[in-house]
Amino acid sequence: MNQALYQSILIASTNKGKIQEFKSFLSDLPIKVITQSEKIEIIENGNTFAENARIKAISLSDHNNLWTLADDSGLSVDVLNGAPGIYSSRFARTDDERVSKLLNILDGKENRNAQFHCALCIAYKGKVLLEVEGYCPGLITFQPRGSKGFGYDPIFEVLGTSLTFAEMEVHQKRQLGHRGKAFDLLKPEIIKLLKIDCFS
Repeated sequence: MNQALYQSILIASTNKGKIQEFKSFLSDLPIKVITQSEKIEIIENGNTFAENARIKAISLSDHNNLWTLADDSGLSVDVLNGAPGIYSSRFARTDDERVSKLLNILDGKENRNAQFHCALCIAYKGKVLLEVEGYCPGLITFQPRGSKGFGYDPIFEVLGTSLTFAEMEVHQKRQLGHRGKAFDLLKPEIIKLLKIDCFS
């Protein structure tokens, strides 16, 4: 397909791991992914993942003339009443510190049930075009396992697989993960929005 026929989408993130996943999810669509040249501080004051994704998408789309795709993803642990939840990325300064902090809090607790959430929002010129949410149930492990992925991936075992996200191949995580499930809902809506059949 000619480059001119591609729809450009700005990814509202500077997280390299997340951007790579987004590019993979969108690779079979006529989408040209554009990344932020610099981090723009946005006050995420929503009470849910969906609200924060909407805030990010709308705020960034106000500053450009592009479709803007934002997500808000996080880990909710049952025994912690859903924490860290929408504060997952702000739970500590680095991925390693976040993992260590959560394992320390859960030390001695038998209930390890947890869920990963992903809310996606596409906005354009300050208006929401699409919104979806995906979920993945699992368990918090007692120690990190695996070298793939990022964030809480090494301590999140996907229900029924005996594997953490960090132990999975890309295609497995794509199929079972919260972002993959959210994108599965988003992609047909993008196709409708583009008014084309991307698979013909």
